[in-house]
Amino acid sequence: MNCLNTWKPGAAMIAVSFAFAVANTLFKMVLNRGVNQLVLTTYRQSISAIFLAPIACCIERKSYKKLTAFTLCALFFSGLIGGALTLNLFLIGLKYTSTSFACAFLNVVPINTFLMALLFRQERINMKCKSGKAKVLGTLICLIGTIVLTLYKGKPLTNNNASSKGVEAHHNTKSWVIGSLFLFAGSLAWSSWFIIQGRVGSDYPYQYSSTSIMSFFGAIQSAIFCFIIDRNNSIWRLKGSLEIWTVIFSGIVGSSICYVVMSWCVKQKGPVFTSAFSPFIQIFAIVLNVSILHEQIHLGSILGSILVIVGLYTLLWGKSKEAEVCKTAPTPNKDAQTVLPVTNTPSHT
Repeated sequence: MNCLNTWKPGAAMIAVSFAFAVANTLFKMVLNRGVNQLVLTTYRQSISAIFLAPIACCIERKSYKKLTAFTLCALFFSGLIGGALTLNLFLIGLKYTSTSFACAFLNVVPINTFLMALLFRQERINMKCKSGKAKVLGTLICLIGTIVLTLYKGKPLTNNNASSKGVEAHHNTKSWVIGSLFLFAGSLAWSSWFIIQGRVGSDYPYQYSSTSIMSFFGAIQSAIFCFIIDRNNSIWRLKGSLEIWTVIFSGIVGSSICYVVMSWCVKQKGPVFTSAFSPFIQIFAIVLNVSILHEQIHLGSILGSILVIVGLYTLLWGKSKEAEVCKTAPTPNKDAQTVLPVTNTPSHT
């Protein structure tokens, strides 16, 4: 039973990664048809709020008693950063690039999360031990991989010329550097969401209610952005079944179930552990990308992704060694001078 409980968060995050890869593939298909990304985000967040509200009312009836003004404000920013801002930045970057390339940038999220956790003192580095050095080395390798992803596209590694001429022509008319900047900004926003969610989870430990409120705020914020940028009412019409099923799937699965599961994982294991499963999104996306969209996989995406993943798991190795030290070290008494490094403790801050 203990073994099963240990593997639950990891198995849950692998399922979440697959769902995100499917949602991103669907988004790429409808974006290629000219659907507005702000409209997609608004519909996705609205469906998420509508789907989760009855569940929250049934399962977490008394959650409103712990809903303070501070928690409500945190959920507002959680919806803004994790919902409206992250989704729109990512969809703009996805429009400029490809599905597999965009998902490669999700690998940067754990590093950004770790650096932010350092800034907010949810993480510490002890350079006198191997774990601290591994965390710094992993961060540097990931940064190098991000630079490769952004600045080097490279030659195509797959032979899908017959099926992907239109897609590649669309990509060549856009700047992959601009798309990379939007994707990196989106990864920063998502990393910020993990940090905020760590605090929300400790003050308001109700996954269904918090995700429902967050989606509600995100839908309103996205709609406001959309009306400010484009007041043409025709952009709100979904013309085909693919567009309709995309917003339904992404709303119920991508923004409802997946965010509830991620909130639970952040509460159980912390933000860095939860974001560490981002590489699985790219793995699933590459399979779907080649088999369904028939897009090219480029050398720069592979090299950059390898560097980011190596750096990521070097960082995680350092964190696991640090956790072992904390478990085996004796509890310091009042006269002890040694300060133990702090590991994932977002749910206790």
